[in-house]
Amino acid sequence: MDLHEACVFLVDGDPGIQATVKRALESLGARVSVFSSAEDCIDALGQQTCDAVIADIIMDGMGGMSLLHNIKRHFPWLPVIIMTGYGDIPLAVAAMKAGAADFLEKPLDRQNLLSAVRRVLQAAVIPNHSLREGLSGIEAQVLRDIVDGKTSRQIAIALNRSIRTIEAHRHHLMRKFGAKNVAQLVQRADVLQSRVHQES
Repeated sequence: MDLHEACVFLVDGDPGIQATVKRALESLGARVSVFSSAEDCIDALGQQTCDAVIADIIMDGMGGMSLLHNIKRHFPWLPVIIMTGYGDIPLAVAAMKAGAADFLEKPLDRQNLLSAVRRVLQAAVIPNHSLREGLSGIEAQVLRDIVDGKTSRQIAIALNRSIRTIEAHRHHLMRKFGAKNVAQLVQRADVLQSRVHQES
């Protein structure tokens, strides 16, 4: 994914860092949502599209490590870049071991920031088979029907559910797969299916 197509979440309590990172990313066309707390970021992840998260490791309330663990549990494909001060390097190393895609030292260098975000976006992978195992039975069925090209109305009739219920499941599936539209959902589901076959 190119930076100019990306939706990036920035989590940092420092207004100066917020302004610096937002300005740098937006100058290349990225859309940036800024959060002062990890809790606000987690709430937004359930409602908005996000392609990468940049988070400070030391924050009031929930810290960067807890945020990272939460994201990896619920959105395992989502790359997280951790920002760290000089004295926090051991924490940054621990974050990498916990699944962080990269870490940046403060004070931030604009070019290093942009290079890191480009790198993690290009390397981002779709969900692995563990996501499929996390789908409910009805979600798995709805996903199969969507991949088969069925409309929400057709799926609703086949499963004896309301169209509104099927649309809700479709929305949840798109969020879980990090898909912006149905075409991307189908593409990611197809690749996921291929990976499962290769591993079995």
